Amino acid sequence: MCGVVGILSARPVDERLVRSMANSLEHRGPDAEGVWIDSDAGIGLGHRRLAVLELSPAGAQPMASHCGRYQLSFNGEIYNHLEIRRELESTGTIPWQGRSDTETLLAAFARWGVKATLARAVGMFVIALWDRQDRQLTLVRDRLGEKPLYYGWIGGDLVFGSEIHALRRHPGFEKRIDRDAVALYLRRNYLSPPYSIFRDIYKLQPGCMMTVNAGVLEHRPASAPFAPATGPGMKLERFWSLAEVAEAGRRNPFDDEEQAFETIQENLVDALRLQSVADVPVGAFLSGGVDSSTVVALMSQVVGSRVKTFTIGFEDQAMDESRFARAVADHLGTEHQELIIRPADVVDTISRLPQIYSEPFADSSQIPTAIVSNLARQSVTVSLSGDGGDELFGGYDRYAGAFGRWNRLSAIPAPLRHAAGGLLDAMPSGLANLALHGVRSQRRAAGNPAAKLAHLLKTCNSLEDVYFLYLDEWAAVKAIVPGAGGLDDRRAQPEDPGLSPGAFESMLYWDATSYLPADILCKVDRAAMSVGLETRVPMLDHRLVASAWRIPDRGATGRPSKNILRRILYQHVPPELIERPKAGFGIPVGKWLRHELRDWAEDLLSEQSLRDSDLLDPVPVRARWREHLAGRHDWSTSLWSVLMLQAWLRSID
Repeated sequence: MCGVVGILSARPVDERLVRSMANSLEHRGPDAEGVWIDSDAGIGLGHRRLAVLELSPAGAQPMASHCGRYQLSFNGEIYNHLEIRRELESTGTIPWQGRSDTETLLAAFARWGVKATLARAVGMFVIALWDRQDRQLTLVRDRLGEKPLYYGWIGGDLVFGSEIHALRRHPGFEKRIDRDAVALYLRRNYLSPPYSIFRDIYKLQPGCMMTVNAGVLEHRPASAPFAPATGPGMKLERFWSLAEVAEAGRRNPFDDEEQAFETIQENLVDALRLQSVADVPVGAFLSGGVDSSTVVALMSQVVGSRVKTFTIGFEDQAMDESRFARAVADHLGTEHQELIIRPADVVDTISRLPQIYSEPFADSSQIPTAIVSNLARQSVTVSLSGDGGDELFGGYDRYAGAFGRWNRLSAIPAPLRHAAGGLLDAMPSGLANLALHGVRSQRRAAGNPAAKLAHLLKTCNSLEDVYFLYLDEWAAVKAIVPGAGGLDDRRAQPEDPGLSPGAFESMLYWDATSYLPADILCKVDRAAMSVGLETRVPMLDHRLVASAWRIPDRGATGRPSKNILRRILYQHVPPELIERPKAGFGIPVGKWLRHELRDWAEDLLSEQSLRDSDLLDPVPVRARWREHLAGRHDWSTSLWSVLMLQAWLRSID
């Protein structure tokens, strides 16, 4: 796990600049730095190393291939690289210098080419590969988007890096905030690839590779560089497609649940076998839920020794689940550590969030994720997580909620739905919510349910519309970002998985291509790498993903369960330790905003502060802040997105 940077330029590349870019990512790779420059070709690669495999200098990067044709800066892990080595060695002797997966990749590129190597690779990765012979740069991001890569045109150069921090070191970088991206961020609380908060800076999409010939710099394309067929000398293509995986799964479903159970268990055990290997200490996050408990239970079987596990809890018993994690840890006999979060810990962590995430990001579980990562890093260098299980097996409550609501609404003619929405929207919000929920439920309800229902009735004409309304915290507010256009991350995914418009699985597909890489994986990667901790996600082994899409009739009733994962888990852990309502990895942020964090929030949400940012309409923001403080509504989620935006804006001044 490391930090990758680079520049492709029509001019000689300044080694000091590449080194400065690399060192801005020292937190991602605290063990070593490396820079490689070819002034004649106008290419520079930089690297910050977190040594996990082959701890000696034989694993240092950027690394040259044995044949001298390729130079590589690589972030991630190729879990099956020893298998790839054996295949390479079966057809000839390889002059290995060490045991790193980086060296394995280079030998495979030289033997088979990039696409054939990627097809064999099991892992998470970002690759920056320079081909000296063809004078071509290839940028690659792993299948599901576990590792990040930003890129864009800056001062006539193509500049790229694992985080925006690195790109900002370029002297030509301009802090031009994209207002359309700000509006999209407020709707989602994150920015899906290919978008970033800055104009002309993009994220490489998961499963994609981009090739750029050196000659393209003489006539930079006018269109955005993430667009397919960008122009002469540039090409963006997919080396792996979730849409194709989904289609293949529907064509070849499992015969029955028993076959699905056996295959998925085999896939997961194999993923854990590969991902538990490192030359440094390895542990796991443990929340006590189905996903993380399954990972820890199988990991305990695979490694054959006590697993180090980590969890956090809260003083607020209503939010605290550490006791459940402790019970699972005791049963499995792990070496368990837990930390109870207090408001003082939160204040300290919040001050670091803009630096950790480098662009606005507003999943409030980023706070406990950062804290548990810091806890784990004191004992291990690598930690496994249970992320991805909800997206694979339909674990989020909102899936069933959106599916059921659309089935009910679709039975009502659209004109009647729209008229009912207009009537509800015309009612005072307090009266409307009172009518819907009653006094006690109204006070507990998050946000403004009546306004959301009115917006749904007026605008939603498909399951897709209903589902994305669940994710949109500012749906009922017009023009919260004055002057912003209609940027839509739903249209940024060019592939059609061929699912019917009302298919339950369509929600899983949308999440796997946007919410998963842009929220869940981003949250964990940035939090963990801010303290030099590598995280691995066994559930996202692409072979397991393909098997999950073979499960027949997922969600036919609107409630796909994690029956298969539960069957696997309950071979090792009693059901009574697991079965309880799903809580997620949240924090009592609504309460804290009214008390411990109130002064901090008031400063950022003051009318003057909002006007100084010159991005947001202060009126709806201030209205929600007043209602939240008064306890009339829980606006914590939508306010958190504004707070993280405001805090980030201050950090870049």
